[in-house]
Amino acid sequence: MARTWRAKVAAAVRLAGRRLRTFIHPNVTVSRVPPNVHADWNLPVKVRDGTTLRVNVFRPTEPGTYPVIMSAHPYGKDRIPARSRSGRAANPQYRLFPQPEPVSLSEWTSWEAPDPAAWVPRGYVVVNADLRGGGTSEGTGDLFSDEEAQDYYDLIEWAGVQPWSNGRVGLDGVSYLCMSQYKVAALNPPHLAAICPWEGFSDLYRDFVRPGGSREDGFSVIWSKGTNKVARLRGDLRQEICARPERDEWYRSKTPNIERIQVPMLVCASFSDHSLHSRGSFEVFRRAASTRKWLYTHRGGKWSTYYSPQATAARVGFFDHFLKGVANGWDRRPSVHLEIHDNGPHPVAVVQEDAWPPGNLDWRPLWLDTRDMALGEASPAAQSQVAFSSRGTLHFQWSVPEDIDVVGPMALRLWIKAQDANDLVLFAGIRKFRAGAEVTFEGSYGFSGDMVSKGWQRAAHREIDDHLSTPAQPVHTHARAEPLAEGDIARIDIALRQHATRFLKGDILQLDLRGNWHFPRDPFFGQFPAFYAPSPKGNWGLLSGGGHDSHLLLGSRAISLTAAQAARHG
Repeated sequence: MARTWRAKVAAAVRLAGRRLRTFIHPNVTVSRVPPNVHADWNLPVKVRDGTTLRVNVFRPTEPGTYPVIMSAHPYGKDRIPARSRSGRAANPQYRLFPQPEPVSLSEWTSWEAPDPAAWVPRGYVVVNADLRGGGTSEGTGDLFSDEEAQDYYDLIEWAGVQPWSNGRVGLDGVSYLCMSQYKVAALNPPHLAAICPWEGFSDLYRDFVRPGGSREDGFSVIWSKGTNKVARLRGDLRQEICARPERDEWYRSKTPNIERIQVPMLVCASFSDHSLHSRGSFEVFRRAASTRKWLYTHRGGKWSTYYSPQATAARVGFFDHFLKGVANGWDRRPSVHLEIHDNGPHPVAVVQEDAWPPGNLDWRPLWLDTRDMALGEASPAAQSQVAFSSRGTLHFQWSVPEDIDVVGPMALRLWIKAQDANDLVLFAGIRKFRAGAEVTFEGSYGFSGDMVSKGWQRAAHREIDDHLSTPAQPVHTHARAEPLAEGDIARIDIALRQHATRFLKGDILQLDLRGNWHFPRDPFFGQFPAFYAPSPKGNWGLLSGGGHDSHLLLGSRAISLTAAQAARHG
């Protein structure tokens, strides 16, 4: 017990120290743009309804035609380090959200956008656009709208016929610069040749603002206020979120039809952004119609990975093949770059797979037993029940019997009984323990104390979407609320976020069940700013055994470690 307590204190100190160091000295290096990069600032582009949008174009000084890499967003394309007082100042978010590795970019790099200094010397034109209502563009913007996608379509077609363009346009960028790609790619603009959506949710409701029906009350507040401050937008996103608890037509209008995306694509889906982008990125890869698609996974920092030499090399290979026509073997490479993590942000193994999830996984249910609060590989014959409060936590543990990699999505099925409340949000988390100490991982918003995986589900939103669901990944309609009455027993299926985690023999896989979020909102010791509205106060029962098949479904495969590898794992 004392060892566990000391480990928790040490982990909290490390977390607070990293946040404090980053706030004082963000680990970002800003460099000069090389002299062979020419910039055209604020070029006007008139779209179909007569509105003028504006773009910055960075191209080689050598005359010729080049492929185009474009990004578009509402944040202001001119908010770059070169325009700061020092000419070197990085975006303030680098201070708030620590990155596990250094970030290097040039003075002309817009927020979460491709770096002109990395691409133009490689023979590309980089176009960074202000979407309608953003920066120097005209009009009033409507985030995630069809109008925005039509504007982007016109920007792509403009870039495809410029004298410096070879007629092939690719899209690239992180977060909103990723999400803005989905709807326009579904429209199939003639000059769009490839897209690289790098970490971006694809379903506003299910992925971000109400995962599992639980309202996000942290980053969504900050992001809504911040975006309204830097752009002229129609409506208030936060007000809409609060007024719309179900996934209604307004949410559906914001959701891209990713099944219509046919263009070649390299999708980055991280295991470290479970509270924001992870689910939606994997959904794009799963459901896009493109027959030429690749997946790049990692569990590092969002920005430190995107600007890293390894990720840049992957994107260069992809775009060289589809925008330049280079015969570099990209079309023969396996479809999934999979990084497996034993702890922290650095992978313990990097492998290539032909599918996601990998086809050679052993899918097994771990059965909940509420008598001894354990997870086991045999279903309990007798029914039992444990009482719990929506303000308490239940723990179920499984001692891992062999060295395995647990990979892909996980599905949790629970049977609950209402006692004195009619609704509950179940927050499920998977933790890993080794030698009595918790093993933590990189998470959303620069939080280095994250668990293996997590999932959310509101009991009143338990209706399943049969069209989108799989046995390992339940998807809910969120179309209507169905509160429970006293004594009602209901089946709740919870989708846990995708991951790839190594467990060694004797490690403990622990399932936590709670009625509120796992972490405090404290900026030093918690997962700031992630937070979710807690369950109403109430008491419930959790049933297992008999006819109540409460279980955790996971996919794994055995691994063989050499003695040296085992020693490094400790």
